Amino acid sequence: MDDKRRIRVLAAKPGLDGHDRGIKVIANALMDAGMEVIYTGLRQSPEQIVEAAIQEDVDVIVLSILSGAHDFLFPRIMELLREKGVNDVLVIGGGIIPDEDIPSLKEIGIAEIFGPGTYTDDIVRYIKDNLKR
Repeated sequence: MDDKRRIRVLAAKPGLDGHDRGIKVIANALMDAGMEVIYTGLRQSPEQIVEAAIQEDVDVIVLSILSGAHDFLFPRIMELLREKGVNDVLVIGGGIIPDEDIPSLKEIGIAEIFGPGTYTDDIVRYIKDNLKR
C-alpha cells in the first residue's frame, strides 16, 4: 500500500441508533486531519457496514453507538470482517459503552473504545499511531 495515500476511514452508525451528532464531529475532525472519510449514514446493518468497508477499501472503521446494542452489533461486524478475510482494517468504536463491556469488545478485535468527552485529537493520534498499513 502506498504510504502517501490518504488514510481512508469508514464512519458508521450500526443498528437503530438515530443520534449522529457525535460521529459527524469525529468525521469532521478526521477530515481536518487530512483523512478521507466515508460516512454511511444512520441505521446501518453490520452487513452494510462490512460491504461498504470492502467496496471503499478503507484502512479504518469507526463505529459509533448510543443504543446499547454494541454487545451484539460490534461482534457481528468483526465476525463478518473475518468471514470476508478482512484482517488489515483498524476498527475502533465509541459512544455510550459501559466500562465493563470494553474488555470483551477488545477481545473480539475492536482496537479501542472512545467514550463521551474524548478529545478528537486523541482519536486522530490513535488512528495514525495504530494504522495497520
